[in-house]
Amino acid sequence: MAAHGPLGDDAPAADDLLVRCQQRIEYQFQDLDLLRAALTHASGADHRLQSNERLEFLGDAILGMVVCEQLFDRYPKQLEGELTKIKSVVVSRLTCAKISRQLDLEEFMILGKGMTTAAEVPPSLLADVFEALVAAIHLDGGFEVSRRFLLRHLEPEIEATVAGRGGDNYKSILQQVAQREFSTTPTYPLLDEKGPDHSKCFQVAAQLAGRRFPPAWGQNKKEAEQRAAENALTELRQPPEAETPVDDQPPADNELEATLASPDELDTLRDEQ
Repeated sequence: MAAHGPLGDDAPAADDLLVRCQQRIEYQFQDLDLLRAALTHASGADHRLQSNERLEFLGDAILGMVVCEQLFDRYPKQLEGELTKIKSVVVSRLTCAKISRQLDLEEFMILGKGMTTAAEVPPSLLADVFEALVAAIHLDGGFEVSRRFLLRHLEPEIEATVAGRGGDNYKSILQQVAQREFSTTPTYPLLDEKGPDHSKCFQVAAQLAGRRFPPAWGQNKKEAEQRAAENALTELRQPPEAETPVDDQPPADNELEATLASPDELDTLRDEQ
């Protein structure tokens, strides 16, 4: 892991860190203090107000605004509930962490000494630093600049989600977690299948270290495995006493309903039809 500890007393190292980060994200800051703050986790700051927590708060709002506007403009025939489902995938913590990895932001993060000894930066911190970076760019260059930065990285995620490929990273993330924490790899046994041959749906569960996680349905095995991996990740991140609802109902006949709509939204859709 290449994340750095506090750099306040090492000006050359700090300057080099910021220069390389700007090259990597393809944006030149006018105010380097904004970039430094965006990269600084609370563990690496003298005071929490000097960390990226406030920027993360603002960046989350900007992220949501840009994605909502993009979905509203690009998909005029989609209902509100459908757009909400797409948005939830695109702005998810998993997506933000994925983009952070693509940008190698962990290489530039300023962390406390205890954090720098970890094997890798946790996904939650990677998501935070991406949102903070969005806010820093917004404050430094304005809304249009931050919007272009976001869309450069999020448009592929939007297109993949609308095409039904959203969450493609869930299986790979679960595999990384499984190898790191359990020294094994997950399997995805097929539990059930329903429907005629031309329109089958499949129920799959992720199984890891002797534990089977809540199953999920999909309109093909790949989709079901991705959803099952997401269920497993969600349950692994909860306290042991928490219970995760089981996604144990086959999808609706309508493909868009099955992939995007919640039960309440399905009722609304059926009423409108």
